[in-house]
Amino acid sequence: MQDIYAVLDALGIAYARHEHEAAFTVEEAEQFYGDLPGGKSKNLFLRNKKGDRHYLLVAEQHRPVNLKALRAKLGESTLSFASPERLQQHLGLTPGSVSPFGLINDGANAVVVLLDTVLMQTDPLNFHPNINTATLTVARADFERFLSHAGNEVRLIDLDE
Repeated sequence: MQDIYAVLDALGIAYARHEHEAAFTVEEAEQFYGDLPGGKSKNLFLRNKKGDRHYLLVAEQHRPVNLKALRAKLGESTLSFASPERLQQHLGLTPGSVSPFGLINDGANAVVVLLDTVLMQTDPLNFHPNINTATLTVARADFERFLSHAGNEVRLIDLDE
């Protein structure tokens, strides 16, 4: 399991670290970092019916997510939440700590990243550093550079359509 701080430092990505109590939901997280500038996200780890494709949806924290509409956009017959075991296997994370920074643990680049177009219009962005007792604030351009380094397929998704 890679250290996200070492990866960010090696890429020359600046970040501000904000420590707080464990936050397992958007509502809990808002108590701790509601005043932080920039976009805040909810991160959903999903799988298709066969379990042979996995998706990480990174959406603005208050955006409704319609899994039926999303599956149609992706051409999947079914989408559901992946198990904690799959989350650990692919991203090295536990429930409540899901973050795009977990992509550093996906050596096979098997997870497809779905970025909410609304979230990606904000700058800076805030994500857990693979544990839910802190939040990292990074510039959007640096986050995009991180995603490029991770090497996973990335798709912009309009959740309104």
